[in-house]
Amino acid sequence: MQRRHFNQMLSTFALGALPAAVRAQGAWPDKPVKIVIGFGPGSGTDIIARLMAEELRQALGQPFVVENRPGASAQIAAGAVAKSPNDGYTLMLTSNTTHSVNPHLFKKLPYDPMADFTPIGGVAYFPFILAVNASLPVRTAQELVTYAQQNKGKVAYAYGTPTVQIPAEAINRLKDMGAIGVPYKSSPPALTDVVGGQAQFLVVDLASAKPHLQSGRLRALAVTMARRSSLAPELPTVGEALGLRDFDLAAWTGMFGPANLPKDVVDKVSGALQRALARPEVRDRIIGMGAEPTPSDPATFSALVKRQLEVWGKNVQLAGIQPE
Repeated sequence: MQRRHFNQMLSTFALGALPAAVRAQGAWPDKPVKIVIGFGPGSGTDIIARLMAEELRQALGQPFVVENRPGASAQIAAGAVAKSPNDGYTLMLTSNTTHSVNPHLFKKLPYDPMADFTPIGGVAYFPFILAVNASLPVRTAQELVTYAQQNKGKVAYAYGTPTVQIPAEAINRLKDMGAIGVPYKSSPPALTDVVGGQAQFLVVDLASAKPHLQSGRLRALAVTMARRSSLAPELPTVGEALGLRDFDLAAWTGMFGPANLPKDVVDKVSGALQRALARPEVRDRIIGMGAEPTPSDPATFSALVKRQLEVWGKNVQLAGIQPE
């Protein structure tokens, strides 16, 4: 009798413990969550990360704290997240820099863009545009190509980062323009010199170019994405304007966790992001900073990351850029 009673007690305890274990597994988050970014305060990625952190706090009931770890083209941040525990308390909001561009520009990275991360969801695109000094006698991308071909060695494009150098040089080579690439320490001075006439064209994010477009000193010719941007639907894509198939160089942002992040964590964060990005006030804030909200589920985002890694790699080769 005593033994039977003891076994019944064990069974009762086990059955009673099971729901508690299930509840424990579903309790994430029960403490603050860190969102690491590889760029400094005030950058576009930083602003979006802080907006998403507040939305996640409201949705999931715990603080989401943004940690800036800039440096080495965001390699430091990506490497740190890749090595973090996959318990859901370290996430990363990053861009095509870490997952599309760096793998083709550096021979050795402290992370693998596909194997070391769990894609959670897309957040926003920052459209790139092909733009010229407004005094240049061209109004379309094809006219720019023709002008450059007729003035080989006399037309220059400016760039401040590899992310904008790659599409500019790819167009230059694919269309045999013969333009000269002029490097700058960052994008703002490159943009300033195109506006001032020291260089003739560049690829730049729409948000940075907007004041100069509105003043009439800069003219936008096309977007570098595969589809037209809702922020400037009148602009054709580079593919449409120049007949370049599969030209899709987008500046995207999205959320990741370390590899093998638990599915319940992925689902919670992904669902909260998609709901936040559907809210008109959140969408308006993102659009106001020159970006397009691009909510997506983990599978769709994962496919985007894989596709963009291949596309950027192809265009790095076309641009003749050698990895360091």
